[in-house]
Amino acid sequence: MRQEKLTPYDIIVRPILTEKTHRMMNERKYVFEVNPLANKGQIREAVEKIFNVKVEKVNVMNVKPKPKRRGIYTGRTRRWKKAIVTLKEGYVIKELMPEI
Repeated sequence: MRQEKLTPYDIIVRPILTEKTHRMMNERKYVFEVNPLANKGQIREAVEKIFNVKVEKVNVMNVKPKPKRRGIYTGRTRRWKKAIVTLKEGYVIKELMPEI
């Protein structure tokens, strides 16, 4: 299987903004939904290019689909890949910081 060349904007799908991820931002950790085909190195390069920061560490996990029911119809949520990106000391992504 030949892997296509993914651009940084293909790799980072969207930021995950919840109460928990806002607390993680104080520790320089940012959470993104990423392309399921992307690996840690590609995610690191994409974040560094898009946000102009230096990445210290990337943690990646596959989120499993959960069963859902709507009356008699059953199905599953979609599966997706999540990345927790830790930035080096002194760097921050201001575009994702909440307005206080």
